[in-house]
Parts: sequence; structure tokens; C-alpha cells
Amino acid sequence: MTSHVIDGKALAVSVRARVRHAAEEFKTKTGGPVGLTVVLVGDDPASEIYVRLKVNDAREVGIDSHDIRLPASATERQVLDIVERLNADRAVHGVLVQFPVPSHIRQDAILDTLSPDKDVDGLTPLSAGRLTAGKPSALVSCTPQGCLMLIKTVRPKLEGLNAVVIGRSQLVGKPMAQLLLQENCTVTIAHSKTRDLAAVTRGADILVAAVGRAEMVKGDWIKPGATVIDVGMNRIDLPDGRSKLLGDVAYNEARVHAAAITPVPGGVGPMTRACLLRNTVLAACAQAGITPAKEL
Repeated sequence: MTSHVIDGKALAVSVRARVRHAAEEFKTKTGGPVGLTVVLVGDDPASEIYVRLKVNDAREVGIDSHDIRLPASATERQVLDIVERLNADRAVHGVLVQFPVPSHIRQDAILDTLSPDKDVDGLTPLSAGRLTAGKPSALVSCTPQGCLMLIKTVRPKLEGLNAVVIGRSQLVGKPMAQLLLQENCTVTIAHSKTRDLAAVTRGADILVAAVGRAEMVKGDWIKPGATVIDVGMNRIDLPDGRSKLLGDVAYNEARVHAAAITPVPGGVGPMTRACLLRNTVLAACAQAGITPAKEL
């Protein structure tokens, strides 16, 4: 058996088109655009790239997007003051503070200050609580939301399926498990302390690998016919000086067993970026008290 490759790039294009239409509809109904502001503290090169991509992505779909840049020497109070100002700005519907921040600034303090109604990354404690409680107002962390959408392209009905999530992070593992529970899956969260992890994963109809170890999940860990979502993004140095991006799943081995699998790159990554845009429009509609476009 050779797996169907789940094309995250193609689905992301579709999501972005729906977001563009929803943003236009929002502007027609309210008289103003959807607004997103990204805050960057320090000069980490990777973070600068991510911020530029997010701002450009938003502008391409009609979201009024801006960034605020602070030096690495900025104090925690200065950052929190900016977050509080953005919380109060009715023209800003989504706020994203790019992590990591410099070590003298507490990430938890930022998330405790950020309004959950504008938390388009879905990282605040109240956002997590809303998701756990099954509240429709929950803004869901972008990567797990994108993973669920990818799964549904090949398995629209998930009720009763066994799902295993490898990884228990606040960003991916825990919200992914909650989303699968809401789909009436039977969910197991596995992690570094799980005994006989391979035996656990072999029972999974849906396997989501988000552990951060290159090709840790081998082909014979996968149940024949399973759907495999690979969240891993591990850059490996090659002997010739180049580097290669690998997922958490041994892709070529896994394709022999799985019915469907996401590639790395080109799978989860594009959907994470698209779901940030989707969250921003959903947040704007909720704040304006209007129903978002049906297809969103």
C-alpha cells in the first residue's frame, strides 16, 4: 500500500480564499477592515521572518495588518502596556505576540494580560479553558485546528475512531486531543514517559505526531490504513554542509502502512498560517456581534 499524500498547500489555498471572502463580507457589514497586530520583541532572525510572513499573509487576504517591534532591552512592563493598549483598541481584532521573547520577560505574564477574545494564537489560559469546555467562542491554537481540517479531507466522520496524539504541549498536543474528543474519537495522549509507545501507536486509526524528534515514529508503529499527521519540523545538518527538514515520522517507511499522510514540508505548516488568518476573522466577527461567512 502506498499512502495518499495529504496536500496542506492546496487546502491552505482554499482556506485563504474563504478567509478573503469573509474579510470582505466583514468590511461590508461593519464599514471597517478586520485588524491584526503582531508584536515582536528583540531581533531573533527566525522570529523576524515569521512576523513578516504573518503580516504579509494577512494583507494578502484583506486583513489590515501591522507589526510593533521592540528592542530586546524592552522591559516586561513596556510589553504588557502595549498588549493592554491593543486589547482596548477596537480597530484591532487579533493580537499575536511572537514567542519566544527575551528571557527577562515572562511569557505567562503576556498570556495572562492578552484578551482571550483577541488571542488568535489560542494560547491564553482562558482560550484553553474555553476549548476544554467546548465553548464555541474558543479561539483554537492554529496548528491543531489545521491538523483537524487536514484529517477531515480524508476522514470526514471521526466518531468512534481511536486517535493517538504523541506530544502534550500547550501549543499542539493538548488542544489537538481536545479537538479530537469533540469529534467523538477515543483519544490517547502519549509522551516521552509512555511505556511501549510503538504498541500504543499501532492501535491508532488517527496518529498525530508532535514530539519534535526527527523520524522517531517508524513505519511499523503505524496501523495499516491509519491517517498520519506529522507536525514535526526538525532541521538536520547533512555531511555536505546543507540541511534537510524532517518530520517526526519516518515518511518513506510510514507510506507503506498508512492510508494517508502529511508530508514535511508542505503538510501542516501551510495550514497553521492559514488558520491564523481564519482565527483573526472569527475573532473580528465575534467582537462585532455578527455571524461569520458560512464557508469560513
